[in-house]
Amino acid sequence: MTTSDEKGREFDERPWGSYTVLDDELFDHKVKRLVVAPGKRLSYQKHGQRAEHWFIVNGTATVTIDGVERDYRAGDSVDIALGQAHRCENRGSTPVVLIEVQYGTYFGEDDIERLEDDFGRD
Repeated sequence: MTTSDEKGREFDERPWGSYTVLDDELFDHKVKRLVVAPGKRLSYQKHGQRAEHWFIVNGTATVTIDGVERDYRAGDSVDIALGQAHRCENRGSTPVVLIEVQYGTYFGEDDIERLEDDFGRD
């Protein structure tokens, strides 16, 4: 369920953690702060209308892009091209925090094509 945080920003809890929308420009970009809980991972997914840039702020993120897995630490960044399958996983004991910049033509949550999901979502 989407709510607002103490600053009035869009906030949503997910089975893997949570996200907060930091900026949302309808035709240009959307910026989110994602927190991935220890032992959790996002769905393996791709997008048809947006690319993403992730900047890791805290923890070690195990990122899979088109089947290739790599660890990223605080200060690292990763680019995910339009249509690339991707996932972020937290195998550590502290939360992974990343800033996600989405850019493209559409930023709705319905632009997620889930290829695999630990929580049974389509």
